Amino acid sequence: MAYRYATERVDHSDLASGFVLRSAPGFTAFPVRLASETFQRALALRGGDGPAVLWDPCCGKGYLSTVLGLVHRDRIAAVVASDIDDASLEIARANLALLTAEGLAARAAEQRAKAARFDKPGYADAATAADRLAARLAADGGDLPHTVAHADAFDPSALERATAGFAPDVVVTDVPYGERVQWQGASGTGLPGMLTSLARVLPEHGVIAIGVRGRKFPPVPGVASRKFRVGTRSMGLFRVADVRAAGTAD
Repeated sequence: MAYRYATERVDHSDLASGFVLRSAPGFTAFPVRLASETFQRALALRGGDGPAVLWDPCCGKGYLSTVLGLVHRDRIAAVVASDIDDASLEIARANLALLTAEGLAARAAEQRAKAARFDKPGYADAATAADRLAARLAADGGDLPHTVAHADAFDPSALERATAGFAPDVVVTDVPYGERVQWQGASGTGLPGMLTSLARVLPEHGVIAIGVRGRKFPPVPGVASRKFRVGTRSMGLFRVADVRAAGTAD
């Protein structure tokens, strides 16, 4: 696939998982360039000139939403991250704190302290990277409002509570897959079920962008979508209006 928006190869090493942004064993990362491309496609499909309120309802450790907040601060008004797994949310809260000057300063100080204690230059490099991200955040608009909440992606009532006060209109998420990460939730019915739940919470003009592992995006019967693939990930973009028109959501 030819990139339409993220056409330049940019050094995103400051955003590597486990460097400034926190990681943990068993959690997957998401390619930064693909994240940027997906967000920009979703924004174009949504239409309008205003910034997006971004939401990742399967946020895991919060890597994807934090990266997009840092890369596209000037096009995002707020970030919502939610997940059903409390252990994941602990890491997500720490990562989304990096969307503020205070959070980045604290992370830089933490890494410098480790560099002095363990005499490892990698920690000092991470601290310097945090300083660069702080400068970029300030230049692009400053602290980004955000919230992190516990919610089942298949439960519209829980999702409404998680997003209260933020009114998200663009979803970008990488759904659980494979042996490392599994779906959870009492009413889990895969992609159609999640689309149904999200479409009941999002506005009519909203857009849902979902990433999966594999060369083909799974079909969602009756729902129009825009699909593209990069490497081992396939992306599907859905208008909330189309999901509702198909009868997937009331």
